[in-house]
Amino acid sequence: MSRYYIIAGEASGDLHGSNLMKGIYSEDPDAEIRFWGGGMMASVRPEKGGLVEDYREGAVIGFTQVLLHPRKFARRLSKCVSDIIDWKPDVVILIDYPGFNFRVAEAAHKAGFKVFYYIAPKVWASREGRIKKLKAYVDKLFIVFPFEIPYFTSKGVDFVYKGNPLVDAVDNSVALSESREEFLSRAGLPDKPMIALLAGSRTGEISSMMPTFMEFADMMHGLEDYSDYLFVVAAAPARSEDDYRKYIGDREYVRVVSGMSYSVMRQSRAAVVNSGTASLECALIGTPQVVAYRTATINYMIARTIIKVRFISLGNLILGRRCFCELLQDYFTPDNVLYEVRRLLEDGYYRKEMMDGYGEIRSSLGGSGASAAVARAMIEELNKH
Repeated sequence: MSRYYIIAGEASGDLHGSNLMKGIYSEDPDAEIRFWGGGMMASVRPEKGGLVEDYREGAVIGFTQVLLHPRKFARRLSKCVSDIIDWKPDVVILIDYPGFNFRVAEAAHKAGFKVFYYIAPKVWASREGRIKKLKAYVDKLFIVFPFEIPYFTSKGVDFVYKGNPLVDAVDNSVALSESREEFLSRAGLPDKPMIALLAGSRTGEISSMMPTFMEFADMMHGLEDYSDYLFVVAAAPARSEDDYRKYIGDREYVRVVSGMSYSVMRQSRAAVVNSGTASLECALIGTPQVVAYRTATINYMIARTIIKVRFISLGNLILGRRCFCELLQDYFTPDNVLYEVRRLLEDGYYRKEMMDGYGEIRSSLGGSGASAAVARAMIEELNKH
């Protein structure tokens, strides 16, 4: 029996953390797991009561938010490190969320704990100097993208690759097995053609995305051919419906659905997706998409100076070419979104090319069982010493 301390700081980390926990319990039934995460991780073994803090209490985004809330950030970090030291786990497992987790890695390593990092920080995109920290403070890195293999090999970072856990998360979801009628009944929606809108899970993302989403919905609804369409906002698990409704007002053609993002994607004819994990999930589900993203001007200016990759979407990065359009910052306008969505719906060749790219993305991520394979690999690493 081993003791695992897992830290996830956002919705995608909560998802991957929950699947990792299932894998650990399968391989090590008597495992003790203490964690920072969310509802999905807490639901794995609720009787264990291992949740220390819900990530929604402290999620931040961008450079400026961390600078604006240094005391809050420092308090959370101090609480986390103190709890690790008091609980004395056999390993600390960090899931993505580098701004916070790199600091935990350093403190945990210096305190003598073994540290695993699951889902690598995107050092291949920016802030490559963090590789020194990976080598110094992390005992084993567990990566999830095939293009990371040659990169981390060239940097001399010790890693394990067992495929991508999103494949299982998508393929095992109810979204792929339920009928349209079952979904509409669950969601309380009329049977109309739908466009999915995914604005993200953080407050800053929602406030920057939703106004433009609503302008786009107004424009498309005003077109005769699309006046019957429903625009469905897929609320992130970390948010309440009210976080989105305040932007919707009295638009009867816009609805909010919570806890059913995969189903909303699958049942929609196209999706407008805030860049992040959701865009890769959309590709695995097979829904034509356009990625959109806007952040504070200062964040964008800083990012432009340090980001080295051509794309921000994981699917495009995996292929090394553009599979779907990315509308970033000033290009994220209602007119541009409308143009791209109409192209997805009306241009069969454009849509087929995207679907072919989706097939390549899925093939490159490997088969099923990634979360369980990672759990086994972690346990093997622990048993070596």
